[in-house]
Amino acid sequence: MRTSTMNRHALLQACGASFKKLSPITQLKNPVMFVVWLGSALTSLLVLQALFQHQWRDAAFTGAISVWLWFTVLFANFAEALAEGRSKAQAESLKGLKQTSWAKKIDQPTESAAYTSVQADTLRKGDWVRVEAGDIIPCDGEVLIGGASVDESAITGESAPVIREAGGDFASVTGGTRILSDWLIVQCSVNPGETFIDRMITMVEGAKRRKTPNEIALSILLISLTIIFVIATATLSPFSLWGGKSIDIVVLVALLVCLIPTTIGALLSAIGIAGMSRMLNANVIATSGRAVEAAGDVDVLLMDKTGTITFGNRQAAAFYPAEGVTEEALANAAQLASLADETPEGRSIVVLAKQRFNVRERELSTLQATFIPFTAQTRMSGIEFAQTRIMKGAMEAVRHYTHSLDAVFPDSVAQIADDISRKGETPLVVVENKTVMGVVALKDIVKGGIKERFSQLRKMGIKTVMVTGDNALTAAAIAAEAGVDDFLSQATPEAKLALIRQYQSEGRMVAMTGDGTNDAPALAQADVAVAMNSGTQAAKEAGNMVDLDSNPTKLLEVVHIGKQMLMTRGSLTTFSIANDVAKYFAIIPAAFTVVYPQLAGLNVMHLHSPASAILSAVIFNALIIVALIPLALKGVPYKAVSASALLRRNLWIYGLGGLILPFPGIKAIDLLLTFLGLV
Repeated sequence: MRTSTMNRHALLQACGASFKKLSPITQLKNPVMFVVWLGSALTSLLVLQALFQHQWRDAAFTGAISVWLWFTVLFANFAEALAEGRSKAQAESLKGLKQTSWAKKIDQPTESAAYTSVQADTLRKGDWVRVEAGDIIPCDGEVLIGGASVDESAITGESAPVIREAGGDFASVTGGTRILSDWLIVQCSVNPGETFIDRMITMVEGAKRRKTPNEIALSILLISLTIIFVIATATLSPFSLWGGKSIDIVVLVALLVCLIPTTIGALLSAIGIAGMSRMLNANVIATSGRAVEAAGDVDVLLMDKTGTITFGNRQAAAFYPAEGVTEEALANAAQLASLADETPEGRSIVVLAKQRFNVRERELSTLQATFIPFTAQTRMSGIEFAQTRIMKGAMEAVRHYTHSLDAVFPDSVAQIADDISRKGETPLVVVENKTVMGVVALKDIVKGGIKERFSQLRKMGIKTVMVTGDNALTAAAIAAEAGVDDFLSQATPEAKLALIRQYQSEGRMVAMTGDGTNDAPALAQADVAVAMNSGTQAAKEAGNMVDLDSNPTKLLEVVHIGKQMLMTRGSLTTFSIANDVAKYFAIIPAAFTVVYPQLAGLNVMHLHSPASAILSAVIFNALIIVALIPLALKGVPYKAVSASALLRRNLWIYGLGGLILPFPGIKAIDLLLTFLGLV
């Protein structure tokens, strides 16, 4: 779904759209550029008047000004069209996913129910469909029966298939994805035109993007500045009459265009659209520009422990033998008990025993052994062979088991298990026949580099909070290892919701990730709520963003993109205002020298003539928009530093740069115009 920003096709489409956007109705949506459009139209009329009156010299000068004013409007249109074109290209690629035309509708959600082939667009919310290997899922929905391997690469970009099955947090399926194996009974959760892909298409079409509060505030500021300069410019003509001469209206129009913040006015819309596009490039769908911008203001980040901070699968970390038992004997017994245990924990025990003592993995068939599966009642699993029975499980379960055999559960083993729990690890006790062999410590592995990322967030002024269902001891240990600022243990849906409301009551902006129905209340309350695409429909509907990759750590990237968009807007606003200040030194002395010759001393750039100064400033004003389009679309590079450091960097690079750049730029254009004999 990623597209190149500057490919030839996109450029040609943007050029065509630039002319289509010259409609005054379209221009009126951007008041700053509408003023430039009016100036362009007025100077065009003045050119015709000069030609009609055979004033060839005036017609040439006014025509040159008019052409570059039209270029200024076109370049602003081009920036917006290029950003919109990228979003529309993404939308077109998404429309290609809507390729299913038939669905197997059933009357009852049972495995043996007969189906009827119907047009997919006739399905309604609540209908049941059967989807088999090779079929495209015809609607968004929840899996009621069955389990299947699903290819979601068209949406997520990931080639690896995922498992979708009834029950739990992985029962949600998306229309347009393909079943690779097995079958599913799915209940449609939306009506035609309301599917996830339909919403994605609507979301990414930048032309339909609503302005965010900060963008609206900036627009009001730009409009206010424009109105002030319109009034100021309008009063200059009668003011100049006091000096005995009037300023030409063409000069006044040029002065107005150079005074008002045309640079940021031309790029503002493109910045907002590009921000949403960058979010999509990260495989995150934002339901509105408001959500993207809110991400830039986040100062509290709530994250699930499992899958976000830790890998989610506990791994065997160490063997702690009981008194009179060697560590190798414990490792051997633990490995035997785990031979048929296909859970990540069980496989890790087999691997650790092999790594520590070179205990080779044995086959159950060779041992003529019987595997004893884990059950919710026993809370243990194990193996039985040749009068030997080895079991492993939670301490209380093994304690109860040994007591049922009239065996003793050593207090020293209980102490070892307690010590392991206090370290934030999970104790797994192993017993062979009636002998308690010791404890295997399972550790929830913290992801590499996550501590450094949290440190970066701290520099950005963002507080990190880990949310987990673990007890307080385990949560505290993992929080300390991961480097988060705070944690919420034994978290219930009510506790998550209360914590978010508490932070919001303190004036904080809160972001959260979630994938389950139990996360929906908190997601709905959070300012930035990133739901996992693999999660339940309730979670996706509650969030204002959906992560197509279902990667909980993506929240860190979402915040980065949001802050980058805000910084881009702030940087270019600073540049635009500083840029206008520099242009005053070019155009104001030239405009008033005829009335007040003393102002010639302000011509610090020693421009060739008043006409050359005015035309050079107008040309520079247009070309700088083109030069900044790639930066507006790509975004200003963001680094995790404090707000004060960001402000200083902004002022030094974009403030000072905007103040200095026009001087050599306008001077170079003046020299070129003089060399070509155009002024």
